Amino acid sequence: MTLLEVKGLKKYFPIRKGLLRKVVGHVKAVDDVSFSVKRGETLALVGESGCGKTTVSRCIMRALDPSAGEVNFSLDGQTTDLATLDGKGLKPFRRHLQMVFQDPFSSLNPRMMVGDLIGEPLLINGMSDPAERRKRVRELLDVVQLPVEYMNRFPHAFSGGQRQRIGIARALALNPSLIVADEPVSALDVSVQAQIINLLLDLQDQLGLTYLFVAHDLSVVKHVSDRVAVMYVGQLVEIASTEDLFHRPKHPYTEALLSAVPKPDPRAKTERIILQREVADAANPPSGCAFHPRCAHATDLCKQQRPALADLGNGHQVRCHHAHVLDLKGVGAPV
Repeated sequence: MTLLEVKGLKKYFPIRKGLLRKVVGHVKAVDDVSFSVKRGETLALVGESGCGKTTVSRCIMRALDPSAGEVNFSLDGQTTDLATLDGKGLKPFRRHLQMVFQDPFSSLNPRMMVGDLIGEPLLINGMSDPAERRKRVRELLDVVQLPVEYMNRFPHAFSGGQRQRIGIARALALNPSLIVADEPVSALDVSVQAQIINLLLDLQDQLGLTYLFVAHDLSVVKHVSDRVAVMYVGQLVEIASTEDLFHRPKHPYTEALLSAVPKPDPRAKTERIILQREVADAANPPSGCAFHPRCAHATDLCKQQRPALADLGNGHQVRCHHAHVLDLKGVGAPV
């Protein structure tokens, strides 16, 4: 069953110049992105820094207002387009969509104790009894494997991994249906990353959670995701199951990303694909395919006509004119 369906999502930021701040153009941070997330699965959204993946997640959460498109969220058998709702209309849905932020050091208020940080969503949503809130906070700390004594401490007393566990507990406070995890382990040490990733996977099994996992580390993505969506300059260029995408990529940009994944065997030979030229400017994207200036397989058609997101079967979609004839290299099926 589909929990979230994004259709034709766009987010343009105006470029203003002059004394009167006249709009002279737009940065197309998200340009016609469509995908769906099934209940109980993990969809990873990947790409280079600046490709628009965090902007997509914030539009879904309505931290940003989309310029166009639909964000259809299914709840209790009814589907609602969140993109059309104002603040009052969004309030009933807020508890069902929660976010785990990238930086565990700046996402927690340093002036609030842990018990208040985790209990604040409960208070805002009507749990006015302090004893009831403290009981729920104790339960949440136990769920994320932190001692209940931490309730009366401030965030500065904790490590990055402990702070991220507190952030996860806060996101779980209202029993959400969808959690958007915006690079939740990129600011942590490698050993701590594994602990947080395993915690998220355990919580998904226990609570039936659905994740939209925003990341740039493909080694992490390979371990946690059911499907992967690849973005480039605001556009979705490929989406497939994790196994298909890692083993049989169909877009040259995806192939280049996969070539950068470190191999666990130091003796293994790697053929790193080094892309030439700079990433396209989202304020002035090239004609046709946005990737064609950096693509070794580009033809005149790629320079003139923007490819559509074509379905190759088994849910594998790719935005490339020549996907059906390219023989690209992957990195093997996920472990």
